[in-house]
Amino acid sequence: MVKQIYLGKRFFISGLLLVGIFIWAFSHPHWLDIAKLCLLAWVLLIFVDMLLLFRWQKGITANRRTTERLSNGDANTVTIDVENRYPFDIAINIIDELPAQLQIRNFLLTDHLASQAYHQLTYTIRPTERGEYFFGSLHIFVSSPLGIVQRRYSLMGKESMLAVYPSFIQMQKYELLAFSNQIQAFGIKKMRRIGHSMEFEQIKNYVVGDDYRHVNWKATARQNELMVNQYQDEKSQQIYCVIDKGRTMKMPFDGLTLLDYAINSTLVMSNIVLKKGDKAGLLTFAEQPHSFLKASKQASQMRHIQELLYREQTNFMESDYEKLYSLIRRQITQRSLILLFSNFETLSGMQRQLPFLLNIARRHLLVVIFFENTALHTLLQQKTDNIQKVYEKTIAEKFAYEKQLIIKELHIYGIQTIFTQPQDLSINTINKYLELKARGRI
Repeated sequence: MVKQIYLGKRFFISGLLLVGIFIWAFSHPHWLDIAKLCLLAWVLLIFVDMLLLFRWQKGITANRRTTERLSNGDANTVTIDVENRYPFDIAINIIDELPAQLQIRNFLLTDHLASQAYHQLTYTIRPTERGEYFFGSLHIFVSSPLGIVQRRYSLMGKESMLAVYPSFIQMQKYELLAFSNQIQAFGIKKMRRIGHSMEFEQIKNYVVGDDYRHVNWKATARQNELMVNQYQDEKSQQIYCVIDKGRTMKMPFDGLTLLDYAINSTLVMSNIVLKKGDKAGLLTFAEQPHSFLKASKQASQMRHIQELLYREQTNFMESDYEKLYSLIRRQITQRSLILLFSNFETLSGMQRQLPFLLNIARRHLLVVIFFENTALHTLLQQKTDNIQKVYEKTIAEKFAYEKQLIIKELHIYGIQTIFTQPQDLSINTINKYLELKARGRI
């Protein structure tokens, strides 16, 4: 019971006032009796306050509610249900032992509950690392209307572990946008399909009932009889998201690394691809190829992708594109769309990998996705008022110019690119996929 007693602000304020009365009584003896009465009343109020708080063994009940897993990089809601079983109104302070990864050291929720009332308190957390997050005990400090002392309830059985997965909240949001009429408002383009939604199969003689729009006039002129093009239903295309886990993907932005942004975008893209009827696959690599999931459109494919992405971590090794090309050549035999999430900071760094990118582009439709350094962009917008800032801005302009040279160099060799800020990665990747699909490139 003693460990549950905490002193409130009113205890110290009233104690200081009492000390002041005794100091005054030292020079004015006729105040001494009043000071003693005040001391007696103060002790009595403390006793009454403790009696009110400890008379009921379970004056309150509380429970923490969360989702089964947390979404990385997003605001996740945590709810605390509190019920007041005291026959009087109470004030509560709640301290929840949050996971160490969040580094939140000043967490506090306050509320007032009427007698026999039930209330829900909510707060949000934003994890920035994938993995296991451990919640500790739930501590609730209760004050009666007197507010002199507090009783602590430590709900030790409320410890729990939650796994932080790649951003499934973004996945659900972009799924709704990609199939709604409001997608333009969020930056996702709705593109008209040019041509047919079928693949050419053969030229055959016209028979009654064939669509006259499919008449092949050149073949008709050669054969001197009416010929039409016959089409077959379009087959599902293979879409592979390839994630570079090398040291360049360790760069942080808004609490997340570039690898986390690539992983979140891969989850979003894979879901859209499957919803569009195509096959989604996954490949990760660094100094060695790490994970490979063959493209498929089975119902269990999203679950497999989520489990693989959950475990992926970057390292400080140099990525080996030669081994990446060897793996793609062996494992991906059908022409596919390859979305390569990487980050090239210099033109020379990209040129070292260019021969392997060209080899991949000869067999597949390759889209290289890399990131704009937003810190450089901010530096370029600043005014220069001294020599040091002029020097820094000149260096920033050099790096920004090299990014444009990288884009130009890749376009010369016919390689598609997406150059994007990290927060716009998912939107721009979806746009490129819908554009290529609408134009019949895949």
